[in-house]
Parts: sequence; structure tokens; C-alpha cells
Amino acid sequence: MSQQDLITLPRLCARLPRLLVDLPGIVKGLRISNRSRGTYATGLGSCVELAAQQNPQGLAMIQGENSLTYAAFNQWANRIAHYLDSRGLQQGDTVALFMENRLELLACVTACAKLGLVSALVNSSQRGQVLAHSINLVNPKMAVVGEELLEAFEQVSPDLELATDARAFLADRPTWLDAGEAPSGWLHLAAELAKQPEHNPQPARPVQADDSCFYIYTSGTSGLPKAVVFNHGRFMKGYAMFGFGAMRLRRDDRMYVTLPFYHGTAMVVCWGSVLAGQSTLIMARKFSASRFWDEVRQYQATAFGYVGELCRYLLESPPRPEDSNNSIRIMLGNGLRPGIWQTFKQRFDIDRVVELYASSEGNVGFTNLLNLDNTVGFSPYPYAIVRYDQEREAPLRENGQLHKVKKGEAGLLLGKITDKSPFHGYTDAQKTEKSILRDVFEPGDAWFNTGDLMRDLGFRHAQFVDRLGDTFRWKGENVSTTQVEAILDGIDQVSETVVYGVEIAGTNGRAGMACIRLNAPAESFDFQAMLERLRKELPNYAVPLFLRLSKQVETTGTFKHKKGPLKEQGFDPQRCPDPLYAWIPGSDRYVPLTDELHTAIQAGAYRY
Repeated sequence: MSQQDLITLPRLCARLPRLLVDLPGIVKGLRISNRSRGTYATGLGSCVELAAQQNPQGLAMIQGENSLTYAAFNQWANRIAHYLDSRGLQQGDTVALFMENRLELLACVTACAKLGLVSALVNSSQRGQVLAHSINLVNPKMAVVGEELLEAFEQVSPDLELATDARAFLADRPTWLDAGEAPSGWLHLAAELAKQPEHNPQPARPVQADDSCFYIYTSGTSGLPKAVVFNHGRFMKGYAMFGFGAMRLRRDDRMYVTLPFYHGTAMVVCWGSVLAGQSTLIMARKFSASRFWDEVRQYQATAFGYVGELCRYLLESPPRPEDSNNSIRIMLGNGLRPGIWQTFKQRFDIDRVVELYASSEGNVGFTNLLNLDNTVGFSPYPYAIVRYDQEREAPLRENGQLHKVKKGEAGLLLGKITDKSPFHGYTDAQKTEKSILRDVFEPGDAWFNTGDLMRDLGFRHAQFVDRLGDTFRWKGENVSTTQVEAILDGIDQVSETVVYGVEIAGTNGRAGMACIRLNAPAESFDFQAMLERLRKELPNYAVPLFLRLSKQVETTGTFKHKKGPLKEQGFDPQRCPDPLYAWIPGSDRYVPLTDELHTAIQAGAYRY
């Protein structure tokens, strides 16, 4: 880490003029956030109703050729809410929503929120056992399924603990006004709406901050997903802090979002910011690097939501003269790596990067309010970055207590559990308890273990370092996958990199392995030059010993690399379908990894 990444008083003072201009919005965001807890009557539905009341003819959302004003969207959600109410659903009941990025998804989420029902935002890419598990996990009283995912749903239908007369169908048509025809045995949701009133529903009890709003599933890179409870108070915190405190969108702003709305970045951070500004949401069905900037120009977007890998894909696309000719002035998201931060801003002429740190289940978040480079920003919530013992894979306790790291050092991020920053946990109570550290600094205190390494930059700012599951230990040293990936990403003809640890028989710890995607034929790539670069810029223990060449690196719906299958296959040619290479001790290059070489390595023929 360079010294310029540390936050100093002069750097902060240079941002004071901007801070003073933004201060009213920040104060408003903090005020809304702080009161949105307990029995306070508030929630996602009230945000939509407020926008419909104050900006009824303002454009609420666009998808393809379809567009809706705030008044029309609110009325649509109301019709769905009245229909759900007519089906006998009660406050606290769960409705599973299984569809791709469609305006109908947001209308259903809003309808449920107005009634105090809980939306289960089922990952649209899930299939088979994982899909059945995700639906059964939340015990839904009803499911709403898009036509585009009907086949996937029906394949697991026999395994679902859901009444057959509680399954509603939504046609997939070019226009949302086209109801289509429902399959036999399915409720026809769109066709039922004509009978329903358009006024705001009045639930038996007003929706409160502590009421559950939706379930968001963890990414499930390995094992079965967990359902994270996301209540209305947490949505309001996102709405307030990102909408008023960070983004401060205007009514004439348009935010382009290609991220999946079953994830919190799109549903809470992006849409919450749009609702706060009573701006326009441009919802893309799926991300496309080739169409991204063309659609930004087509819809005249002034902002967009991102995750780090999305930015990488955009940066990888061939440069075009019109790259900087776009209307974007602000981008909002997480995971933009320091190695491409400045390059991305300059190529696409982006003024502000609102980088954030948050997790679906977490109780602590950071936001880059001051447009500083290479930081997730500032956190108003109580947190601590503590020393972490990689050998024991646990925070370091001395005399029974944990200890904070010094400025510039990295450690484990903890969020203090308080009334204002509660941890709502998972649907599984045991998993919830495992995520809590107790008696951290004093007897009786409780802290949420984020599982993430962060660097203390000073002045309550931080920099994301790595996820602990992605950090491995080799030769008695800790290897940061992020650091190794950053070096590999900077090598010509390397398009994408995933670094992870694999086991070699007879050794301690895990050796480094990199799965890389090249934009050139392997036979023309200079592996020797790459190894020289790695040895020059990395400590010897961090240089990957094995390489895997892949034409496509598998990711989750939110562009996180799926490292689980890569780790499981390791460097075994019998289990790995891609070409493999190994760096033999004492040599100066990577060589093809054959079955014979793999056997020799595992037999201890080479001294690693």
C-alpha cells in the first residue's frame, strides 16, 4: 500500500468545500437512518408512496421500451398488494419471488412491503437442489414465478413445501401490459389485477422498522445458500445514507443498473438511492459489456451501479473514441480495485466514485462520501479493525481481549452490535450465533464478525483488503489473493485472474494457484516473462506455483468468482478440464503439468 492511500488531515481539508455543500444531505440521511429502528412506522412501501405523492408524473423506471411514472408504478404495486391481501396472506408471511431483472419484480417487492409481507429474493440463476433449498428455507405461503424461469421452478416443484394453489405466474412479454396466458394449474397474477383497487392498502398494523422486508441469499459459492433477514429499518438506512448522504440524485437523474436485483447492491443501494432522489431507475435485464455504454447513451443515464468485476469487464472491452463521450457523472458500488481505479475514471471520464463496503447480513458499512481514491470511505457506525491470527484463523486475543490494529495496518473488521446497529442474522439461529464475537474489549459486549480484512487508513476511513476465506497461508506467511491478482491483472494479455490456495501432499499450508483467462493464444503467451514479473513484484512465497488456463472463469450472479470448484479440482489433471502449468523449484519458467508430473509432485519428488 502506498502512503498516499492513508487519509491525512491535508487530504481531508482539501475536501472540506465539497463536504460543506453536501452536509445538509448527510445530516438528513443520518437523521432518517437513526430513527428507522424499533417500532417506528416506516419502510420501503412508504418510500414509494412518498415519491408518488411528491413527484407523481416523474419517471420512476425504464426497461426496454417500457416506462412508468411514480404514480403509475405505485398504483400497479397497490393492485398486487390488494390481490395478495385477498389471498389471505398475513403480516410476516413470506412470498418467494423467482424472476429475472424485470419491473414486475420491483412491483411485487413493493406490494409485499406495503402489507408487511416478506419477499424472498430467490437467485434467478439457481437450479435443482439449491433452488429447492432456498425456497423451502423461508417457508413461503406463496410464490410468484416469471415465465422465463417457469421450467426451472417446475423441475423442483415436487420437492417444494408449498401449496400447489399458491403459485402465481407472470408472463414474460415485451410490454408489462400484456398479461399473456397462464399455464394450467397456475394463478394468473397479471390477469387478476384488473379487479383490484389502486389506492394505497392499509395493513392492520403499520409496517415498522423492525419488520422483515425481504430475504437476501448469500452468494453460495460453496455449499447451500443462507437466507439473510433484511428488515425495513436496514432498507431505510440504505435509502437514507446512500440516497441523501452519498449520491444525492436529482429528479432529472437516471441511474442505469445491470446488477441482479436479488442482491442488496441493486435492490437496496441503487434503488434506494433512486427513490430518495425521486429519480429514474433504468433496469437492464442482464449485464452486457458490449451494450453497456450504448445503452447508457440511449437512455441518457447520469449514474450507474457497479461491482468490481463489472468494471473490469468494461475496461477489458476494446477502446473506442466515444468512451469518454457519455453522460455519467457518478458511479455507485463496491469492489473497484485500486489497480484500475484511476484508469477506469480517466478512460470513461467519471467524476465521482461512490465506493462502499457493506454486506447483506452485516451491521456496519462504509461509504466514500468525499470522493477519495482507493477507499471504501467513512463509517458512522461503531466498528473496530482488530489483529488477526492467520495461523489459528481467529482474531488474536491477549489477556482475554482483542486489540485494534495501528493506522496503515490490516486486520479483521468487526461491527459493534447496538440498538442503532443491530445484527439481525440469518434464518438459522446457530449460524447467527457463530457470526458473533463476545467479550471483545469488555465483558458483555458483542460484535459481528464480518470475515473481511480491512486496512485502517485513519480518520475512520478504511480500505478493503481481502475476504478471509480467500487468504491462505504458505511457508509460514499470509498470502493475500487480492495482492497477487492485482499483479497478474497488470500483465499484458491477461484478461482475468482468480487466485486461491491448493494443497500439496506432505507440505503445510496451501500453495498459490492462479486461474487466468488470456486474450491471446497460449502458445504465443510469454510464461517466462510473466514469472519474472511475479518474482520481481511479489515475495517468493506469494508467487503462484500452479497456473490454470481457462476460457471462461465462472462467477456468481453478482460477478464474484466461484473459487470453491477451483479449489476442489486443484492442480490434478484428471479432475481439471483446462490446461495446467507448474513452476518447478529451481527453474525459471512454468511448464505444462502432465499426469506424470502431478504424480511426482504429490510423491514429494520436488522440494516445495
